[in-house]
Amino acid sequence: MSTGHKLSLYVPEPAARPGEAPSFDGLFLPQAGETRRPAIDAAEPSMRNLPFGLVRVLDDSASAQGDWNPGLSPDLLRDGLKAMMLTRAFDERLFRAHRQGKTSFYMKSTGEEAIAVAQSMVLGKGDMCFPTYRVLGWLMARGYPLIDLVNQIFSNARDPLKGRQLPILYSARDFGFYSLSGNVGSRFGHAVGWAMASAYKGDDKIALAYIGEGTTAEGDFHEALTFASVYRAPTLLCVTNNQWAISTFSGIAGAEQTTFAAKAIAYGIPGIRVDGNDFLAVWAATQWAAERARANMGSTLIELFTYRAAGHSTSDDPTKYRPADEAQHWPLGDPVERLKAHLVTLGEWDDERHVALEAELDATVKAAVKEAEAIGTLGKSKPGVAEMFEGVFKEPDWRVIEQRREMGI
Repeated sequence: MSTGHKLSLYVPEPAARPGEAPSFDGLFLPQAGETRRPAIDAAEPSMRNLPFGLVRVLDDSASAQGDWNPGLSPDLLRDGLKAMMLTRAFDERLFRAHRQGKTSFYMKSTGEEAIAVAQSMVLGKGDMCFPTYRVLGWLMARGYPLIDLVNQIFSNARDPLKGRQLPILYSARDFGFYSLSGNVGSRFGHAVGWAMASAYKGDDKIALAYIGEGTTAEGDFHEALTFASVYRAPTLLCVTNNQWAISTFSGIAGAEQTTFAAKAIAYGIPGIRVDGNDFLAVWAATQWAAERARANMGSTLIELFTYRAAGHSTSDDPTKYRPADEAQHWPLGDPVERLKAHLVTLGEWDDERHVALEAELDATVKAAVKEAEAIGTLGKSKPGVAEMFEGVFKEPDWRVIEQRREMGI
């Protein structure tokens, strides 16, 4: 029976648009050390408050607090800082290379470097990462050769992928880095399947996957969580909530209703929300979830709460949909500066060494780019045409043989 009241459609709106003052007043940010750390073997129902907290270790004075403090050595902290700084230096130079017409597309990790670097350092050599665009730090933390990465991005004659992938969708299997995909939602399903296979074989390797918060609105997300829950796949499923999915703010994916970590509750797996700009917090939460996975306790959904400081890609102008200075007002700060400040607080770092390292890393990246440019940039140098026939079938069938003949190869 009609009540006579007219319905109205609610459409979420961000707190501020271009030209308005940035506002993060609605964020709930617990103090560092406030969120409890459960035992590795804790039952999921006992942890249903975790998705509504926020794992933080570094406080406002750059000191480590609480049970989540992983107690890392200064050497490990410096390694993490160096990999984060290298990621940023690489991003800056390759962004400029794109503006100079040397590649078709580029996506920066600015503001999210702590996530990939910390998680890469925690997981083992045989584990597999199923990445999204802003996980460059994974490779930097593992020492992937910069020249190989630039050659992939330029898709030139020495591209390790032989020109078979879009320039920015790089991969490095030997470094535990599965190929990127423009179909972002597929990362979760592939990771769960890979982890299930590892468990089925009785192996000891686990998987980690990333999607952005916007992708949680896709069916791939829910299908993957169903399989992860039912089969207790040894997987770390990470939602990088960087507040923006291209030009669409996180509210369109449901951020106003609940946290993304809370979506784990419906599937009976632990959900945990982490300060993604706190290197120590990311390390601790990743280590905790990895230990659960290796103990056959199944998957964990990790919401990495961070902010995309740069544009979505080189095709994007964020000033068209958010305040130009919004990134500067992000309350959880810059991950590089926070880890630097922590090391300084410990007496293990200083401004002089920091500036010297910045210069060293920039020179290293510059040299790699120069070497790759000598081979050729996008469209100026290409892998041999014969490469398209290699690695397709174990034994070439008649079609491949005929096609090679037609091309005179």
